[in-house]
Amino acid sequence: MRPHDYDTDVAIIGYGPTGVAAANALGSLGVSATAFERERDIYNRARAVTVNDWTMRLFQQIGLDERVKADMDPTVALRWITYDGTELMRLPFPPGRLGHATSYAIYQPAMEQTLRDGAERFGDSIKVTYGVEVTDAAQDADGVTLTTRDLATGESSTTRARYVLACHGGEPATRERLGVNLLGDTLDVRWVVIDGKVKRWWPDRHILTFWSDRERPVVDIALGRDNHRWEIPLKPGETDADFATHEDVWPLLESVGVSRDDVEIHGHAFYSHHIRSAESWRLGERVFLLGDAAHLMPPWAGSGMQSGIRDAFNIAWKLAGVLGGSLPATILDSYEAERRPNVDFYTEVSVQLGRIIKQELTDEEKAALAAQSDELPPLLWPPFYVAGWFTGDAAPGNAVGKMIPQPRAASVNGLIGRLDDLLGDGFVVLGDNIDPAAVLSAEEKAGWQALGARFLAVRAADKGTETPDEIVDIDGTLLDWLREHGARVIAVRPDRFVAAADPTGLSVPA
Repeated sequence: MRPHDYDTDVAIIGYGPTGVAAANALGSLGVSATAFERERDIYNRARAVTVNDWTMRLFQQIGLDERVKADMDPTVALRWITYDGTELMRLPFPPGRLGHATSYAIYQPAMEQTLRDGAERFGDSIKVTYGVEVTDAAQDADGVTLTTRDLATGESSTTRARYVLACHGGEPATRERLGVNLLGDTLDVRWVVIDGKVKRWWPDRHILTFWSDRERPVVDIALGRDNHRWEIPLKPGETDADFATHEDVWPLLESVGVSRDDVEIHGHAFYSHHIRSAESWRLGERVFLLGDAAHLMPPWAGSGMQSGIRDAFNIAWKLAGVLGGSLPATILDSYEAERRPNVDFYTEVSVQLGRIIKQELTDEEKAALAAQSDELPPLLWPPFYVAGWFTGDAAPGNAVGKMIPQPRAASVNGLIGRLDDLLGDGFVVLGDNIDPAAVLSAEEKAGWQALGARFLAVRAADKGTETPDEIVDIDGTLLDWLREHGARVIAVRPDRFVAAADPTGLSVPA
């Protein structure tokens, strides 16, 4: 095979939630991919417990949101209580502005199966090989040659790809072969995670509950379907061996009021929490690290798996543009520039939530938290990036760098649906009751046209439409959002983040 011959556009190492999300995102954009996975079956234990409206909007982008919701339940509130029943704080989840409920309780194996089934829609353009490990990834100026070994037969083979997405999670052998060094800490507390099937309802089971205690804090969360999860730390001197059987862990559940009449334990395992990140999320020019291969965070914010899925969608549309010739390869530099600060943000939120759960806050911090009780907590802040592929600064008051809301919308011929479904998959330039093309300079317009952008005027529901290049904001959410951010015209990327706005310039980002 000559170096410029390719078996696939993108090779994916690992087919867990990040890898399968990447396969779906690439397949939906017409990019071919081949995934390699060591395990033949989905891991049968739930690890992640939640997805929010940002992640669900990504699933909508690939046409799988309604299918994954079939195994999920909306989360209505979060509370912190003590063992004596004192409720320290309750946080009702507000209605989502992104077209979906703010948060969902999931059952991860079911969600992953739906994503795997979804990737099969793309036929031969998305291939998956199970039971193999990647033993080498040799880069050159034109691509990457992966060497894989069949774990059953020991036979080796090679695959030539233009780019590689390393989604192998915490698997150390692959990380060592790629030369990835994760910096940070592994926390010294060991946690037992107990999963059960619900036999009967107990009070407020559907409320995501943190049992706050210095010695034995507990995460108590309803998963999708009829599953429930508890995450409980071991005390100093306790080891995994002290909780070897289901019978051994029953006293832990009984301490939070759960009886054998309420639930049947179907599994438990032990984990340590990590705060780690790779030195660089890009190896050479053509290998990118995603998900746990790039970063690890404690579970308190429910953002570990979700961050990997967001990594996948962020790099997918950029790779599609580069491979299709509409975007320069330099846009790939924005992957880490956008995603690392966002992951760092959720990591810090997770750390601080853990301090609340473990009652580690000082009196001053408790007072500051109480003073902010009416404000939207960082965990529920709308999606934003602080730097990346944008024109102008992604500052707090600007529209640039923020994800637009998703209201109910209508086309000019009266078709009603969610905004994203009517906008399509590509770039779009939107104007607040004005034709945005009339506001752009000739050079700006030509730049967005070269990316295949649509130009649409956004009308209020009580206004009429006159041309095919209009869309109606039935809820008024998008128009309100534009005015809150002082923008008449915005250019929106395929991932629904604002790339440019008229206050800071409407040219295509450099």
